Amino acid sequence: MSTRTAEFPRPDHFLLHISDTHVLAGGDMLYDRVASEWHLRRLFDQFEASGGRPEAIVFTGDLADKGEPDAYDRIRRIVDPVAERLGARVIWVMGNHDDRAAFRRRLLDERGGGSRAVDRVDDVHGLRVITLDSTVPGHHHGEVTPEQLDWLAEELSIPAPHGSILAMHHPPVPSVLDLAATVELRDQSGLAEVVEGSDIRSIIAGHLHYSSTATFAGVPVSVASASCYTQDLNVPVGGTRGRDGARAFNLVHVYPSTVLHSVVPLGSFPVLDWIDAGESSRRLREAGVSIADASTLPVAKEPPFTVPIPLPAG
Repeated sequence: MSTRTAEFPRPDHFLLHISDTHVLAGGDMLYDRVASEWHLRRLFDQFEASGGRPEAIVFTGDLADKGEPDAYDRIRRIVDPVAERLGARVIWVMGNHDDRAAFRRRLLDERGGGSRAVDRVDDVHGLRVITLDSTVPGHHHGEVTPEQLDWLAEELSIPAPHGSILAMHHPPVPSVLDLAATVELRDQSGLAEVVEGSDIRSIIAGHLHYSSTATFAGVPVSVASASCYTQDLNVPVGGTRGRDGARAFNLVHVYPSTVLHSVVPLGSFPVLDWIDAGESSRRLREAGVSIADASTLPVAKEPPFTVPIPLPAG
């Protein structure tokens, strides 16, 4: 029997991408009916049942609907035990509904920093995840300041072993919903100049409350839907209609030659077929197909670490 190796090996890196949890203090509900906290718990229940083991869980903004300290505490009580069980680090990204001071204190365990943008760098075993704060305090649209662009360019001047993932809240992509133009990322040309030609392999974002993909400065962009409520893209043209359903999260698999983004809908659906891992392996052997292990590119020897932007004294 002839044998062959699958076109792609196992991925070098695996990230879980979640966005727009919009948790409220006191366990309150959005629109008096959406239990955002419960939906986040259900998301993790569904994911953990798969047996997946991501290296990092990335939340791309709008963690708390009103930036309340108690909302962040509630999120931590849900996320921290899951991350510990999975052996994954957690990467938090600011959203326009978040409060920078409370975000720093409650999610990052930092004191000080005030209203400074929350920009950070995480080294995940050779994959660099750059967190860029696109929020404008008091507003819902996004901006990236010249100072942030300078910082980003300096960081990108030295390539990472496995390249970089840029994580931000406001996606640099168009929207099919007209009203989204009022809350889009503004003045994107400066960011494009920094991104183009860099080692950024993918941009992951949220904000839109629906899954979407595009390219920006030649780089793929993947927008994760929300875990709380979503936007109906089948609304009559020109309108906007939120809905209590169709939630999803994303899986990000990083290969030597590509980055794969997969949308996972939340919910239970009738099962049509079930093939477990053992049977899959048997069928692959029978078909003479093997899947190579992850690549042997050099990786960081140290445990994953985070490098925040230095904060002023006091």
